[in-house]
Amino acid sequence: MSTIGFAPDEIDTASPTRSARLKWVVVVSTALPAGRAANAAICVAAATAKEVDGLLGPAAVDADGSTHPGLPWAGCSVLAGEPAALATIRAKAEASDGVFVAAMTELGQSTRVYDEWLAGMAESHAGDLEYYAVSVVGPKNRVDKIVGRLPLL
Repeated sequence: MSTIGFAPDEIDTASPTRSARLKWVVVVSTALPAGRAANAAICVAAATAKEVDGLLGPAAVDADGSTHPGLPWAGCSVLAGEPAALATIRAKAEASDGVFVAAMTELGQSTRVYDEWLAGMAESHAGDLEYYAVSVVGPKNRVDKIVGRLPLL
């Protein structure tokens, strides 16, 4: 996997999110009930935040002195997609140069032991997986082509 992210000199927390070079979207299956949809979105967001450099801004300190960990300074749109579209989005993102992709599959929510998930994934072909959420980060024009005009969740 190639490194996708922001260089330190690109991080501009004083500018609108639309001015960032990279765009981040999370596409969630419309077939999921709210709780499972939220879980899938949070899981792919956690994987994305860990892997994409410079995605999170600095911590904030409130007027009482409490520290609040940084949030995505360049924003993140959470979109809704039909279940069949998620596999296509993941495949397009994976094939696109300079684009990061993370996905939550049905297997990720149905296993309760991480090693069982790893073993299940090792035995699964990408075309056989049911995707619940897909996180994509990359240049705006590429991300827009990959996700099309999906509505907000």
